[in-house]
Amino acid sequence: MDVQLHQLRYVVCVAEERRFTRAAARLHVAQPSVSSAVAALEHELGAPLFHRAHHEVVLTGAGEAFLPWARQVLADCEAGAAAVRDLLGLHRGRLALGATPSLTTNLLPPVLAAFLREHPGLELTVYEAGSQDLVRRLQEGEIDLAVVILPVDRPWVETTALMEEELVLAVSAGHSLAGRRSIRVAELEQVPLVMFKDGYDLREATIDACRRAGFAPVLAMSGLEMDGALALAAAGVAGAIVPESVIPPQGPLRAVRFRGGTLRRRVGLASRRDRPLSPAAHAFIAALDAYVGGRASARSALMAGPKNTE
Repeated sequence: MDVQLHQLRYVVCVAEERRFTRAAARLHVAQPSVSSAVAALEHELGAPLFHRAHHEVVLTGAGEAFLPWARQVLADCEAGAAAVRDLLGLHRGRLALGATPSLTTNLLPPVLAAFLREHPGLELTVYEAGSQDLVRRLQEGEIDLAVVILPVDRPWVETTALMEEELVLAVSAGHSLAGRRSIRVAELEQVPLVMFKDGYDLREATIDACRRAGFAPVLAMSGLEMDGALALAAAGVAGAIVPESVIPPQGPLRAVRFRGGTLRRRVGLASRRDRPLSPAAHAFIAALDAYVGGRASARSALMAGPKNTE
């Protein structure tokens, strides 16, 4: 059945005004347009909706049966339009994010806190996984955005670099390397390490750095998530190569740097090239950019040191 929304509006307005001319004036359209639209709808339905008298029109039995349905359809359409307006205004909506465990630990919490304060009505889901798994979820449409480790070599992925992180060796206070300020990667040859799960960039970065230094790492334990790796390192089981930012300044772990900043990684934001970003996604990107930019400014000021005002 070919029924159009403007026909429903015309029927409801004629029923309320009881005259085609008054309905047309209220709708700001020509009276013949209202008459022809209602007549076309009656033809589609196979029954007249109005008794047309000289001074007034009244609903037929078919019209009385049809009017509540016409009003309901118009109300549902208005509710749908309001839902879209709310979404565009970020009063409601959904956003699915992905991030690696280390970034969920140190980057996302302040960003998400600021984001949700600004947009409390949004429904937010965060998936924690390695970059490879997050890219797969992005491809399958499970997530809208992913904070991953670059590079991502997929033609359908759009990436934007956010920041660089230094990787350090995390060890317990009693570890033989805990008192060193920096070491060479080659000094890890006989140092047992805890290792992350397959598909995690930290695993690949650790193994690759050791191979380039001419040895294979000694694995005390493998298949770990970030929290497990840090806990085992703090317990003295083995060392772990992690971003410096995940090591609490006053905690049980010590961060040992690699000379010359040998181990670093680039963090970026990934999305699909073939799908436009939602308003919620744009708002999250703005919150992320603001936080990353503010952290970079604070780091620059710290490195510059106090100014001489004498």
